[in-house]
Amino acid sequence: MTESSPAALNPTQPSATQLLANLDGAAAVMLDKVATLTDDDVGGASALAGWTRGHILAHLCGVANALARQVEYAVRGEKIAFYDGGYEGRTHAIEVAAGNGAAEHLRDLTSALDRVLADMHGLADAGWQLPITYRDGVIYDGGLALWRELVIHLSDLELGRGPETWTAGFCSHLFDFLQARVPASLLLKLQPLGLPAFTLGHGGAGARTVSVGGMLTDLAAWLAGRTPSLGSLRAEAAADAVDLPELLPWPAAIAPK
Repeated sequence: MTESSPAALNPTQPSATQLLANLDGAAAVMLDKVATLTDDDVGGASALAGWTRGHILAHLCGVANALARQVEYAVRGEKIAFYDGGYEGRTHAIEVAAGNGAAEHLRDLTSALDRVLADMHGLADAGWQLPITYRDGVIYDGGLALWRELVIHLSDLELGRGPETWTAGFCSHLFDFLQARVPASLLLKLQPLGLPAFTLGHGGAGARTVSVGGMLTDLAAWLAGRTPSLGSLRAEAAADAVDLPELLPWPAAIAPK
């Protein structure tokens, strides 16, 4: 099997038009699922340790409003902190809203997603390259972040849309974005079934090489710190079966105090 790079799965990042379509679709699926929840469902455990579904919904609402604020300031030629009150403000807002009922969560998340998507749909082509404080990037980076949040956290809600539903394009984006999780001491060779193999990490002097094979979505889920839903992953080093290697933390967009 030919070894390549993550780009071999999806040669280019989505265009702004494609990204908007991805966001519209992900938001619609999210809201459709949230609309089915009862108060008891919202208070139930999610796939994230220590968080109920309500915590995830409150977090998503905060992210959507924060990204809307990034866009609204950027088009005025200004930059503003991602969260009002920083990381502590983010955490407090999640804890306050997590216990809301299902109807309140649906209302608030709908409003937040309508706001940010309207802002992004209103951008001219050049607007996607306006600078924002999020990761010292541009609005396009914020759009990719919202895509990740909607797709991954929908799986975390455990509502029948696990990682096995992630598209090849989304997985390719995750492989590119999450290369930062590969330690400098590791060269990671990923071998998705039926697709070209590719390498993540820089593999400095003395780096250990580990090959991990399996279904594309399982590889992406593992790299994203989620449980692979198809159970297909196998790792080996120097022709011997080994445990999956430890990865670095998710690259944080905002540092806790």
